[in-house]
Amino acid sequence: MPALPQRVIYYGRDKPLPPRERLRAGPLSLIFESGDLRYIRLGEREVIRRIYGAVRDQNWGTAPNDLRNLNIERAAESFLISYDVECRQDDIDFAWSGRITGNAKGTIQLTMEGVARSNFISNRIGICVLHPIRECAGFPCHIVKVDGSIEESKFPRHIASDPPFTDIRTISHEITPSIRAETHFEGEVFEMEDQRNLSDASFKIYSTPLHLPFPVEIKEGTTVVQSITLTLQGTPPVSPAQPTVGRLGESSNDGPTRTTPNHIVFSVDPSNVSPLPRIGLGCASHGRPLTDRQIERLETLRLSHFRVDLDLADTRFEHVLDQASEEARALATSLELALFLTDEADKELRVVSSALEKTQASIATCLVYHKNEKTTSAEWVETARTYLQGTGALIGTGTNAYYTQFTQNRPPIDTIDITCLSVNPQVHCYDNLSVMETLPIHGQAVQSARQFIGDLPLALTPITLRPRYNPFATGPEPAPDPRELPPQVDVRQMSLFGAGWTLGSLKYCGESDVFSVTYYETTGWRGVMEAPSGCPMPDKFRSIPDSVFPLYHVLADVGEFSDGVILATTSTSPLQVEGLTLRAGDRVRILLANLDESPASIEIECPGMASCVALKYLDETNAEEAMRDPEKFRRDPGRSARTSNQKLTLELKPFAVGRIDFTEV
Repeated sequence: MPALPQRVIYYGRDKPLPPRERLRAGPLSLIFESGDLRYIRLGEREVIRRIYGAVRDQNWGTAPNDLRNLNIERAAESFLISYDVECRQDDIDFAWSGRITGNAKGTIQLTMEGVARSNFISNRIGICVLHPIRECAGFPCHIVKVDGSIEESKFPRHIASDPPFTDIRTISHEITPSIRAETHFEGEVFEMEDQRNLSDASFKIYSTPLHLPFPVEIKEGTTVVQSITLTLQGTPPVSPAQPTVGRLGESSNDGPTRTTPNHIVFSVDPSNVSPLPRIGLGCASHGRPLTDRQIERLETLRLSHFRVDLDLADTRFEHVLDQASEEARALATSLELALFLTDEADKELRVVSSALEKTQASIATCLVYHKNEKTTSAEWVETARTYLQGTGALIGTGTNAYYTQFTQNRPPIDTIDITCLSVNPQVHCYDNLSVMETLPIHGQAVQSARQFIGDLPLALTPITLRPRYNPFATGPEPAPDPRELPPQVDVRQMSLFGAGWTLGSLKYCGESDVFSVTYYETTGWRGVMEAPSGCPMPDKFRSIPDSVFPLYHVLADVGEFSDGVILATTSTSPLQVEGLTLRAGDRVRILLANLDESPASIEIECPGMASCVALKYLDETNAEEAMRDPEKFRRDPGRSARTSNQKLTLELKPFAVGRIDFTEV
């Protein structure tokens, strides 16, 4: 059989990633990619995460930026970039020119000048500036308002449901005790939102305040002119060293550049322990039953539960329930029922209660959702409890959408046993870097929710790579293009990228002491393995028929420690390498993922690490074999490696996953 192309193994698509240009503005280092500025740093400290221009449609979708006429003039300490952008999608036709300058004093300016070339409906057009969470959350900032007034405040530590700051003309924050970063805005009224509400790892400053009506009609000929200017206040170092950690590798049109691996330290704290959450999968949305081989492979994951979504207004729900119950019994696991009610809830729940008695399925959790409520209210939970309390399940609710709905309309915690929200990393951005940036927010969402739910169990369900639907739509969604993948499908699901993202998600969810997590689906292009017949669009989704996806092996590695705990870990470069450490008895397993297309050198520090460990990789050299024959791959224990003073250094290839096993000493 033909081998999968390397890029498909990496991230699901045989296309090069966009080039990254490394630039300097005096003491500041940064990356220019596809018209955006990313990771503006002073030494190793991140100042601004991203600056970019965006055109949003009436359902908050982002029209693609088609970059043209790019010109970059660079010097050792400065640069000048100019380019043109065309944004076309459905009725939207908007063109703009960008000009970015950076000088030796550390001043960076981006100007956007655009014009509408058609009439269209839009929610927002303009420049966005992202401030990083790790360097800003909980720290002071100084704001000059549009009217000239001054506000001394702090970036929110926990996720803020309302805009933290409005009417912004200038905002500044401390980078070091002697240096502040000041960002000045022109051309519109700007405000800030806490993007952690939607899993993004940033505070976003954008134009057109949300209190103004939207969407609006943009007339042909409408012009937009905006600019932002970043300056350093204080005395920056004269010749700052380049960052020694956290440096993302460059890429070119020929694919990933084989640069010297970045050196990263990964530390394990055996004294900081969290319980491993209950891990489950969603039932396959394509509706086909599991084969015997698929059941055998799923048994390896040692799952806690299956989530099955039941639309109780659809008379076919009983068939869906029967099939899910049979599959759960075959795997000796329980069900997580997601029940979608209407105002006919009494009638619907009576029917489902009768159906549950017939199936005799083991029910772990009943999550009650009302179709017309973004966060379900107490009356529907109380009605459901009347019919479902005999199941012995935890009965609860929350939202089938995101943290922002969860906190704006808080769940009725006094009437439920468990609460829930869903997670995906692609509400705003879709590129590899942005998706990987979201991982720490899984844990922060749990920690922020604890501020008002207390010790109530919290389930993150489901966790998916792509949004399942759009809870923010203000108008009809356009019909999917039959020539393209469904909007719920991400080609990275079947790649090493998907494995790394899943590993990072498990790390942050587990260390936050969440009750349970439900990932993806069992089979199909939204699952952990492919159907025997393959996927419906093999030219778009390059999976191997009857194979497993690399993320299957991550879940299997964790499943082998289902009776264990999680040890806290830290990475000096979490944007490139993340990991998860498990312990059961005296057995310890460290799982590491390279989240980037550059190789990484990692020094692992783990008290109690044995002098000899078993080391195993899942990378470009064996990923296809691991997909085609997962049983053979899992039987391989790996090779022996020697440690020194409870430390081990290893190198991970791009997007690779490494596994270290040992008996604790």
